[in-house]
Amino acid sequence: MSQTNALDQLKQFTTVVADTGDFESIRAYAPQDATTNPTLIYKAVQQPEYKHLLDKAVSDNKNSALSGTALHRKVIDDLLIAFGREILSIVPGRVSTEVDARLSFDIEGTIEKAHYLIGLYEKLGTPRERILIKIASTWEGAQAAAACQKEGINCNLTLLFSLPQAIACAESGVRLISPFVGRIYDYFKATTGKDYQGADDPGVQSVQRIFNYYKKFGHTTQVMGASFRNTGQIRHLAGCDLLTISPDLLKELQDSTEPVTRQLDAAEAAKSDIEKITMDEKTFRWMLNEDAMATDKLAEGIRKFAADIVQLEQIVARSF
Repeated sequence: MSQTNALDQLKQFTTVVADTGDFESIRAYAPQDATTNPTLIYKAVQQPEYKHLLDKAVSDNKNSALSGTALHRKVIDDLLIAFGREILSIVPGRVSTEVDARLSFDIEGTIEKAHYLIGLYEKLGTPRERILIKIASTWEGAQAAAACQKEGINCNLTLLFSLPQAIACAESGVRLISPFVGRIYDYFKATTGKDYQGADDPGVQSVQRIFNYYKKFGHTTQVMGASFRNTGQIRHLAGCDLLTISPDLLKELQDSTEPVTRQLDAAEAAKSDIEKITMDEKTFRWMLNEDAMATDKLAEGIRKFAADIVQLEQIVARSF
């Protein structure tokens, strides 16, 4: 009998999510959910096979009363929904659709955009239960998500690099968080010159710490490790609620027959000796400030996503 590949083994412990805007990759690896971000959509619309989605979003808005930036942003919102709906025709679960990163410090603006995106999905017959609205895990992002969750709009808090961010999100009742493993690894590799492996990887350790804290204190927010640089990081987080993985690493796992064993265990975590942290805005800002890596990577991530949205707007502008 042939050995089960590593991807199928991983799926026994963890919900696997495809981290891509590429439909064929999603079909190939049969994940439960999929997630996108401005960078992935920006890359996808430059590929010939996805140009029809951009063309349709532009065509649908040719006679719009809007103009300039407002028109371009409307087209991008329609494009995000088009990608999301295509992905939902492939995966059985949910898709994450991201709020404009330039709203990362705007509570009301984020809530308004979340309402708008969910409204677009629902007008087209896609139930909100299949959508996660993706928001940067700033203090403002967590407060906006709390309001959304009360209205049945599930949120995925992204660009998460630290425990205080994770606690603020859990206490806001968000559905899911995306702690970034690879970007934490990148930071420490660049600052120390050390190539971290396996359990020594600071990105892996960060997700383990968050997972254990959540299970210890009964938080129902799901933990979805994200931003992986190698399959070793993924293997050391087997047992995490979800993991969102790029197509190249999904292929590597599928091509491997090396054993995958559970590394994270909710029952064991619930017994662990962890101190509860009382989180408010002052505590959040101080703890984040004290964490140079998290402060730098959160700011950098927001800037990069915002820059890719601007580039996407420029592509849209050239299409009219």
